Amino acid sequence: MEYTTKRLLLKVLDSSYHPLVVRYYLKNREFLEPWEPIKPAFFYDPIYQKNLLTWEYKDIVAKKLLRLWIFKKDKPNKIIGTLSFNNIVQGFLLSCELGYKLDCNELNNGYMTEAIQKGISIIFDEYKLHRIEANIMPNNIPSLNVIKKLGFEEEGISRKYIQINGKWEDHKRFSLINE
Repeated sequence: MEYTTKRLLLKVLDSSYHPLVVRYYLKNREFLEPWEPIKPAFFYDPIYQKNLLTWEYKDIVAKKLLRLWIFKKDKPNKIIGTLSFNNIVQGFLLSCELGYKLDCNELNNGYMTEAIQKGISIIFDEYKLHRIEANIMPNNIPSLNVIKKLGFEEEGISRKYIQINGKWEDHKRFSLINE
């Protein structure tokens, strides 16, 4: 599965891509640390990432998850980020949660906004979901700006919602509704 935007390729990856994924995470390890749960040392192991890609691929095929890895069209062998629609719930909820991260050298170019815009259309048009939620730490201003630019509306604060870098952090809760 592969999607395109004006400047980007968005790909669902199988386990053969694990070296690229490991390279992305190792390069951005320090940059992402303040915004993510603590990663165990084995997270950066190629075999672990290979197994994780296999597990995620099965969930993607089952439509429980959609993770898209971001590449620039002019550099199709280098990952610059990822976005995921997690916890996809069918039935009467038709909802999911959005998460995303970008390479530290690719900020402020509009890549994440462009990628998420395409992801939203996939989730609403192909998956037929009704609601996308995004939970963002209040001090993550760049991420807040992206989500607001895409039309997400703030719903409130989820207190001590996710353990980030070893500390329970409040998160602003946003949603986008498929009208």
